[in-house]
Amino acid sequence: MTTQKTLTLFFFLLLSFNTFTSSVTIEAEPAFGNPIDRNLLGQDKEPTLSHFRFYWQDIVGGPNATSIPIVQPIPKFNTSSSFGLVRVIDNALTIGPNLTSKVIGRAQGFYVLVSETELDLLMVESFVFYEGRYNGSTIDIVGRNVALNKVREIPVVGGSGVFRFAKGYAELRTLKFDAASGDTLVQYDVFVYHH
Repeated sequence: MTTQKTLTLFFFLLLSFNTFTSSVTIEAEPAFGNPIDRNLLGQDKEPTLSHFRFYWQDIVGGPNATSIPIVQPIPKFNTSSSFGLVRVIDNALTIGPNLTSKVIGRAQGFYVLVSETELDLLMVESFVFYEGRYNGSTIDIVGRNVALNKVREIPVVGGSGVFRFAKGYAELRTLKFDAASGDTLVQYDVFVYHH
């Protein structure tokens, strides 16, 4: 075969292949994420900044405990820091500091003692509200709690219901700690933007 015939055959095959491939329809995969109109999710107005004050009642002992250990401290570190201790909570959130005050919701989640040397906790909580327009809505927080500091801050990372797309922070102040029982009373001041 001559060079000219070989080149002609090559270009013929190349054109045939291009014609074949251009007629094949390949469907694109659906997009993983797409922009949407914020009005569809009720995001058409400016967010509201709200302040909530309530009291977190952590009852760790007795028949009415609301904070249950699910992982005990690591024996090597079973000292004042209780490193490795994990507790699941369903703590009452009350309108006043007394345990008998009106319950406005529950703090549900867990906390982990995360320092080998200090009383530092990782808090993961959903505040589930029972009152008025907030009934059924939640504010979610996740963050470090250095328990011996007078005031601590934990970020608000989200929410549901009235608090959909929430952001902000919570300030914590320990008002009472019972060394014998381990029960703790903490004042929460939550500052949250929501729509």
